[in-house]
Amino acid sequence: MLALLDCTSVIRRTTEAVIAAGFDEVVVATGAQHAQIAEALGGLDCGIVQTPDWAEGIAASIRTGSAALDGVEQGLFVFLGDMPLVPTGLCEPLAVLAQASGYAARPRVAGKPGHPVCFTRAALADLASLRGDDGAAPLLRQKPVAYLDTADRGALLDIDAPDDLAAAERAWKSRTTSATSDSAISRGALPKP
Repeated sequence: MLALLDCTSVIRRTTEAVIAAGFDEVVVATGAQHAQIAEALGGLDCGIVQTPDWAEGIAASIRTGSAALDGVEQGLFVFLGDMPLVPTGLCEPLAVLAQASGYAARPRVAGKPGHPVCFTRAALADLASLRGDDGAAPLLRQKPVAYLDTADRGALLDIDAPDDLAAAERAWKSRTTSATSDSAISRGALPKP
């Protein structure tokens, strides 16, 4: 979470992307490195809550984070803090699909399920009772889940090892270069291809 991706921590990159997606409320559930993560997120418009039983695994973070959200009316999204290239542009269609499925929706890349996962209000009690280090995976195997196929590999790219960080850095630089070129084209600084 605290590894640097283009001079900024992974957790900050992820949180900035989630905030930029325009959610009503963003809550970051922390574990062992609560103080360091809170410092890394300084100045961002998000709540930061410490997961007291973080050693249990990701289910504890999901329970803590979802409990900290104020008055969830329609549902919520679960993002993983080590996925800074998560495709937040898919959130709106995922929300529509989740409502249609009645439970959840998630992106899928080349047949592999990815993130973020959108859960409807019907899933909240199940999220509150999750246990262990499998996160919501058991629920997503048992309940109705709609999938949104995408080619965006950011839905799969989590950073668990140095090789993952190197892959994220390459992808980040590629996206940054592409965004700069698109911006320059839209301003007329570069000729359109």
